[in-house]
Amino acid sequence: MKEGGIVYSTNKDFEYQLEKTHHTANKDFILSVCFEKKGRAGKGVTIIKGFKGNPIELAYLAKDIKKKLGIGGSNKRGEIILQGRIQEKIIDFLTKKGFKTKRVGG
Repeated sequence: MKEGGIVYSTNKDFEYQLEKTHHTANKDFILSVCFEKKGRAGKGVTIIKGFKGNPIELAYLAKDIKKKLGIGGSNKRGEIILQGRIQEKIIDFLTKKGFKTKRVGG
């Protein structure tokens, strides 16, 4: 991840301080893993809900899952949306990463 963000400042007394990145403890919340078809033209997706933390960490988690399982998907509105009915594989992956999970629905 790239550090920084300030490119130029005209204030000669300006002192830049790096913010410490907050890493979410994996045990602070429970991730719900559910399967849905509704409103998706009959195509099923597995959705991971309940992530509490930095949106950047959510994006990295989504990227890790998609790469490890070789599937497509996206992350929108704090949820990870993955193609197909793969709840068990995702629960296994997240458990190995230290997350608490629960299976919701079919």
